[in-house]
Amino acid sequence: MSPAARMVLPLGALVALALWMMAARSLPWPGWPLDPAAMSLDQIRMGYGLMPRGVIAPLAGAALGLSGAILQVVLRNPVADPTTLGISAGAQLALVLTTIFAPGVLEGGRWPIAMAGGLAAAAVVLAIGAARAFAPVTMVIAGMLVGLTASAVATAVTLAQGQYLLSLVIWNGGSLVQQDWSGVRNLALVLTLAGLAAAALARPLRVLSLGAEGAAGLGLNVAAMRLAAVVLAVWIAASVAAELGLIAFVGLAAPALARSLGARSIPALLVWSPVLGALILSLCDGLVLAVAGLGGETFPTGALTGLVGGPLLIWLLPRLRGSTPPGRERGEGPAPRRARPRRLLAALAGGLLVMALALLWIGRVPGGWAVLDAGSLAAFLPMRLPRLIAAGASGAALALAGAILQRLTANPLASPEVLGVSGGAALGFAAVTFGVAAPAALALTLGSMAGGALALAIVIAFTTRRDMPPERVLLAGIAVSALASAVLSAMMAVGDARAWAVLTWLSGATGTVTMTGALALAGLAGVVWLAALAAGRWLALLPLGAGVAVGAGLNLPRVRLALVAMAGLATGAATLITGPLSFVGLMAPHLARRIGLARPADHLTGSALIGAGLMLAADFGARMAGFPYELPLGLFATLIGAPWLIWLMTRTPR
Repeated sequence: MSPAARMVLPLGALVALALWMMAARSLPWPGWPLDPAAMSLDQIRMGYGLMPRGVIAPLAGAALGLSGAILQVVLRNPVADPTTLGISAGAQLALVLTTIFAPGVLEGGRWPIAMAGGLAAAAVVLAIGAARAFAPVTMVIAGMLVGLTASAVATAVTLAQGQYLLSLVIWNGGSLVQQDWSGVRNLALVLTLAGLAAAALARPLRVLSLGAEGAAGLGLNVAAMRLAAVVLAVWIAASVAAELGLIAFVGLAAPALARSLGARSIPALLVWSPVLGALILSLCDGLVLAVAGLGGETFPTGALTGLVGGPLLIWLLPRLRGSTPPGRERGEGPAPRRARPRRLLAALAGGLLVMALALLWIGRVPGGWAVLDAGSLAAFLPMRLPRLIAAGASGAALALAGAILQRLTANPLASPEVLGVSGGAALGFAAVTFGVAAPAALALTLGSMAGGALALAIVIAFTTRRDMPPERVLLAGIAVSALASAVLSAMMAVGDARAWAVLTWLSGATGTVTMTGALALAGLAGVVWLAALAAGRWLALLPLGAGVAVGAGLNLPRVRLALVAMAGLATGAATLITGPLSFVGLMAPHLARRIGLARPADHLTGSALIGAGLMLAADFGARMAGFPYELPLGLFATLIGAPWLIWLMTRTPR
């Protein structure tokens, strides 16, 4: 390690110890060994609360640092960690679903459940990576999309089961609060076994670092080596998730800091990453304890790790090698091209109109399904019509944004949900909800728009200044979304009742939309459609590659900026209705292309019509499936979109 490391490590350890001692100064020392029968209440708080918390923080940080280092080495990817590859979110989703729907299974412990969820997420990501030669950008995009999907489903299901809300949300935020020493014993055993296994894998990992062909030439079973290393990393991360909840980005930060401090070899990285992970999480938890001591209110340590991880991921983007899989038609098989698409577009428009009218007339009553008579329709129309307009308009806006982004990046995984705008808008909404007493609807709307604009500004400023290729723009948006998701999770995990309002909005709902708001959103979707049609030449040239576009006279930086801004505006407005994740912007453009709408104008129009229909269907399902109670709109949209996303990413390019 460098001389800087010899200064940073002891200084950081002293600061972490000082912060813990500040939190412990008002509590008496309980003595050792601990005997609850002879201890006062304050001594019990010290001996069974603060002391194990001070020990479990470095243990968990070391475990996550080791997990991240193993993943980065085996995948040769500097931004791989349990968060960016979706492993932690998969473990979280498995635990949430088990807690709600099969709590009896938890009697056997949370670790097997977390392990199963983490392995399932890792299997999906690795299947995608194997089809794409484990390209770093591809792996991270796939992992973070799987992670965002798992987090969205977990949030929606948690909201639909209100009786579990506070306990699950607080746990999901990554709180290090302890009530005994069992967690310390469990993680100490995990870290010991993982350290021994990592030491045994160090030499094969050095061989693997030569590349798959070189390692195979030296007699290494590359597939078995990758599988063993990934399973070990997943087991470590799932163990931490089962014990403490979702603690993001420590596995990313620790190896990155180890490299910057001079760890160049694989053994050095495997040794120093756990040390730095322990230091990072201890410092974050010490700051949380200090804030709790000053303000009297605590929040999960995952808040600070989330704040660190997003900027760090963006900073590491220029160091990525490889690229995302091309999303051109040859990678997906030949897409049909209709000679007369107007008839199909007219049929789609007619079908959308018939669908909207049918949804106005039919519904459920206590006795079952019914078709409303004229009088009942007149009574229900002021309630149903605005939400139908809002749902259709939001679906059209998201679909237009998705079509723009997929053509801009030539990437089938591009969609507005991962641009970062949706996550920024959600964070702005949450900031107003927590920061303003009884906020009005206008304040919440302005906060959402401001958050989305800020996220978009960050992505644009970072990518245009470095003239990054289009796939890096997409990955920068995913990084911003991940940062917003981590901060939101931590804000809601405080346990404040305002978390309910944030979760309700995050899940998407059209029930409170006014006619004015619905018409405004529909007007905005129309403006974006016309603007995108005007940019049809750009959208026709960009999928052919940067060389062709520049040769045709396009100013690529300005064109990209204009198209990203257009997509961001549509997404920011639609997010107010649908919530941060729906995947309509991913599905609708693909469906439009597969039915023969290949030209830019036809593709945009067809995407908007299909997106409106998908969101109308999701809104109808949200209203009717749980009758007489309304379920989250985002739950239905996500449950439709998530399988589509996973199927799309696991397709092998031809």
